[in-house]
Amino acid sequence: MIIKMYKIIFFGCLLLLSLNTFSQSVLENYLKIAAENNPELKASFSDYMAAMEKVPQVGTLPDPQVAFGYFIQSPETRVGPQRATFNLSQSFPWFGLLSAKEDVATEMAKAKYEVFENAKSNLFFEVKTAYYNYYFIEKAIQITKDNVEILQVFKRLSLVKIEAGKASIVDELRVELELNDLENQLALFLDTKDVLQVKFNNLLNREDTSEIMVPELLWQDEIPLDQLKMLDEIYVSNHQIKSIDHKLNAFLNQEIVAKKEGLPKFNIGLGYTVVGKNPSSIASDNGKDVFMFPSVGLTIPLYRKKYKAMITEAKYMQEAEISRKEDKKNTLGTIYKNTLKEFNDGNRRIALNGRQSEIAKKVLDVLMTSYSTNSKDFEEVLRIERQLLKYELEQQKALTDKNAAAAFMDYLIGK
Repeated sequence: MIIKMYKIIFFGCLLLLSLNTFSQSVLENYLKIAAENNPELKASFSDYMAAMEKVPQVGTLPDPQVAFGYFIQSPETRVGPQRATFNLSQSFPWFGLLSAKEDVATEMAKAKYEVFENAKSNLFFEVKTAYYNYYFIEKAIQITKDNVEILQVFKRLSLVKIEAGKASIVDELRVELELNDLENQLALFLDTKDVLQVKFNNLLNREDTSEIMVPELLWQDEIPLDQLKMLDEIYVSNHQIKSIDHKLNAFLNQEIVAKKEGLPKFNIGLGYTVVGKNPSSIASDNGKDVFMFPSVGLTIPLYRKKYKAMITEAKYMQEAEISRKEDKKNTLGTIYKNTLKEFNDGNRRIALNGRQSEIAKKVLDVLMTSYSTNSKDFEEVLRIERQLLKYELEQQKALTDKNAAAAFMDYLIGK
């Protein structure tokens, strides 16, 4: 008999675990749909791709310059009159300037990528929270309907007692008042369900009326790390901090760019002159075109004020990002503590309201039995019934709040 009982418990736990796993896989599928379809996330990814296209733009040499000249009055030379000239020149910046510019653009693009990743993490948090809220409203509707049925039973019982002359019609009217309140609350829950359904489906960018599958009992997510490790993980993995780090690297490279911009630039050119024939010349190179290679030039940055300002600007931008990172870490530390508080509070409320619900059910059963035999404890029955409804709703709300806090923890560490 004992072995059979253990088997029942074992298979019951196994079934519950499989249902929870199935439910979590459903949510994972919703997250995948949101990642693929959400328009705001698509826009953020396009911003990143656009930033990546900056890299080849800044890492390329300036376009070569071609010049053409035609002599209206051709100057005479020994080998013939000059008709036209062609010049081709190419400018070369100081060594390492282009690669430094590429590093700046690459780091800024990486910062944009972290913005995209942060948007994705935030979207996942919003989807999870919307899913948990939809689960709660489904359970709230179910619990409220169950309590309506309890009051309906109590109403029928009061009618029997009124007909037998053992109770006052006031009892029935009080039940009616309670039923009216519950039906009004149920109507509000149904309206709220429609709103939450639209919100969830909009996050997934699909039809407003698409069905949302929720479990019969929501699983409980946990925080995997202890407090100190969790905070360290946030500082290392949070996408907002990563974005700031990439911007800081970009401005460090921007300082290198500014310094190299203040160094000379080189110009190398080619010249070609078209020469006509001199009819009176017997030279062997009569009418031969002239090719000049190379011509070398140097651009000297004499006005140093501009380049000094560029270097100072880059340093100020670095200081700004360092301060911004420190401020973000402080903010995230505060948010983490508050989220941990909400997670722990959810845990406590789940346990508390679970116990309170069990006690309230027992008390209600006793009072219902007592009321069926005499007219006492009528108000107490209604009070306990209201408490039972409150505890059941609060337990489900605590469950969704705990999971929402765990989901926000995932967002903080960039999941």
